[in-house]
Amino acid sequence: MYTTHYWIGHFKANATQKRIDWNQYPSLTAEEIKTIVPSLQAWQLGETSEGKHLIAASTKYANKIGDPEYIDAVKLFIKEEQKHGNNLGRYLDGIGQTRISKNWGDTLFRKVRYYNTNMELWTLAVIVVESTAQIFYQALKEATGCRLLQDICTDILIDEAYHITFQTERLAIIYHGKPAFQKHGETCSIKASFF
Repeated sequence: MYTTHYWIGHFKANATQKRIDWNQYPSLTAEEIKTIVPSLQAWQLGETSEGKHLIAASTKYANKIGDPEYIDAVKLFIKEEQKHGNNLGRYLDGIGQTRISKNWGDTLFRKVRYYNTNMELWTLAVIVVESTAQIFYQALKEATGCRLLQDICTDILIDEAYHITFQTERLAIIYHGKPAFQKHGETCSIKASFF
């Protein structure tokens, strides 16, 4: 298991990686535009959150456990997600498609997290979204012949793999030391809230 200090170093080092060649021309066929763009717009919007509520929840949690560096790690995690949104937005601009400002899925997720200050629930929600993102971006990468979009997807997939590890490790830390009955009860209530 890695330390918070390790993750700060990871996110800072990863920010220096240049995996996308922006000199490539963005090219999508008319069929790809019809099929891909709506979901691309929705994910671009979802990747652009300021993360205020997550920072608030992580600050409350970090102060409680005495790990102030965790706040910095979460801020760097959010910055990496925003990079994804910026790259997707730049791509949409390049193919002459609009960036959307509203999407029902994004609106629902933002409303749920607006009222959430519990780090455990935040972590679980982020794991679900990050896991779904890996499926989406892998499918998107395979669905297009555009090399620039493939590079953007590859960059996101690499980042998201580390994000899932970052979040699952935090969940293990949160669960560590809890009595078995408490873990089981919380897992059941969390499952009930998702389904």
